[in-house]
Amino acid sequence: MTPLEAMLQARLAQGPIPTSEFMALALYHPEHGYYRRPEGAWGFAGKDYYTALDCGPLLGEALTVRLEAAWRRLDRPPSFTVLEPGAGRGWLGRDILSAAAGDFQAALAYLHQDDNPAARCAATQALEPFLAAGRARLIREDEALEPFAGAVISNELFDALPAQPWRWDGEHWLQERLSAEGTHWQPSDPGEAGTWFAAQAEDGLHPEDGSIWCQDLAPLVDRLAGSLKAGLFLTVDYGAEASRLLAKGADLRRYKGHAVDGLWWEQPGECDLTADVDFTRLGGLLEQRRFAEVAHTSLSHWVREHAPLAAWESQWQALPDSERIQRMQNLLQLTLPGMMGERFRVLEAWKG
Repeated sequence: MTPLEAMLQARLAQGPIPTSEFMALALYHPEHGYYRRPEGAWGFAGKDYYTALDCGPLLGEALTVRLEAAWRRLDRPPSFTVLEPGAGRGWLGRDILSAAAGDFQAALAYLHQDDNPAARCAATQALEPFLAAGRARLIREDEALEPFAGAVISNELFDALPAQPWRWDGEHWLQERLSAEGTHWQPSDPGEAGTWFAAQAEDGLHPEDGSIWCQDLAPLVDRLAGSLKAGLFLTVDYGAEASRLLAKGADLRRYKGHAVDGLWWEQPGECDLTADVDFTRLGGLLEQRRFAEVAHTSLSHWVREHAPLAAWESQWQALPDSERIQRMQNLLQLTLPGMMGERFRVLEAWKG
């Protein structure tokens, strides 16, 4: 039995706990949480999951195009700060900093924000030349920032927030909980979540409708929105509109060894737990905080719309065959139906 399992057994001896409480402990316990382990779980062989960054640099290069467009829209300020919360290994920041050029490169400063020990260690290596040149900085999640002009970007940030599944049985809301005997659904007052779900049901609530509620979403949006004085908010994540999540009964996912299932209660601290992002709610929270032009689309559509595909094709002709093939495979992952680009969405919003 792991230390975290022993802690959870002691907690369950006092009574059932909501799924969100379990997820918070399993992922974020200061000593034993999955995201506080000394070794990262991202990648391919021997790891639990991979991201778009493992497939190549094209996501970062496409983002650089959007960031430079935002810099120009702000009238080319001499300082353009990009904050990445939940920045992981720093690979997205590395790819953006590597792709930036000219006056935009001179203005660009990147802030890596992630308290995961493995992430900070990996980011120190990935960003080493940019850290040494003063173009990048590692900051902690509780570090206070003066509002800046620039962008807040993230890749698979919001899906890792502790999430609580709810189900409608036709008369009551049921909250998923874990007890010493196992998982069960118990009638409970969902509060704000119930009001939100009812408002998003396009033709009324039906038995077995259900979705997830992230209590920490609004405070996180508050913190990030407060950091950005003017500029672009952009996130890449998986999820859907609130009505679609409600109709399909969104729940938690567990990732272990590149296999995914719904057994979120097994091996706490040893597996990744994620939930679909409610893009309707996220967009609404941004609009409440003075963001405009809030919209989201599939990652594949976003790449085809904003990436310089013709320029990439021309540049790749000069590359060795193996490197050109890798670039093409990276692009196909981001754009082909059924691949990563269709599973993920990009939300953009503008302030200022």
